[in-house]
Amino acid sequence: MAKFIILLSLVGLYFGFLAFAFEPSPLQDFCVADPSSSAKVNGLACKSPALVEANDFSFSGLHLPGNTSNPNGSKVTPVSVAQVPGLNTLGISMVRIDYVPWGINPPHTHPRATEILTVIEGSLQVGFVTSNPGNSLVTKTLQKGDVFVFPVGLIHFQRNMGTGNAVAIAGLSSQNPGVITIANAVFGSNPNLSSDILAKAFQVDKSVVDQLQAKF
Repeated sequence: MAKFIILLSLVGLYFGFLAFAFEPSPLQDFCVADPSSSAKVNGLACKSPALVEANDFSFSGLHLPGNTSNPNGSKVTPVSVAQVPGLNTLGISMVRIDYVPWGINPPHTHPRATEILTVIEGSLQVGFVTSNPGNSLVTKTLQKGDVFVFPVGLIHFQRNMGTGNAVAIAGLSSQNPGVITIANAVFGSNPNLSSDILAKAFQVDKSVVDQLQAKF
């Protein structure tokens, strides 16, 4: 009996940790974001239900290609709580990603969301890297209609492998998943990370770090 009680306690603790690991379930039908509110909450304060309208739950534009005229040759078009206030507290969002031939969505992480990506057009090489100490690369080339999952917090990327433009749609398990682009964060922080620290971390000459920081 004592072992059974201990087992139940461990199971309860396990599911308790799961419950706190992700965004809490909403306690009302909806909580449309009110960006003008001064209330400090984990998320955005709720708009008065009397002022809620259909446009709070709608977004138009994912049929339009993103502007890929940048060094990465890709463009992410987000649909998160910033674009759809009705997503507030619901724990989901999505993006459209456009890629020119050989364009990349560079290595990045989403600190608050797992991502599930579907290729709509073209062919993409995708992958993520597991955490320390293994740092194993898990990678695959996807075709139109294929799906791939990037676990929450892990560094991941996509690259267009075809000769034409590629398009993907991805869902994320947060209303505000966040994004940390690795190169930008490391070499483009404000103020700059010490070049001495980065030179030692990457085991390169300080001049190399200076050149990279100048680019970002």
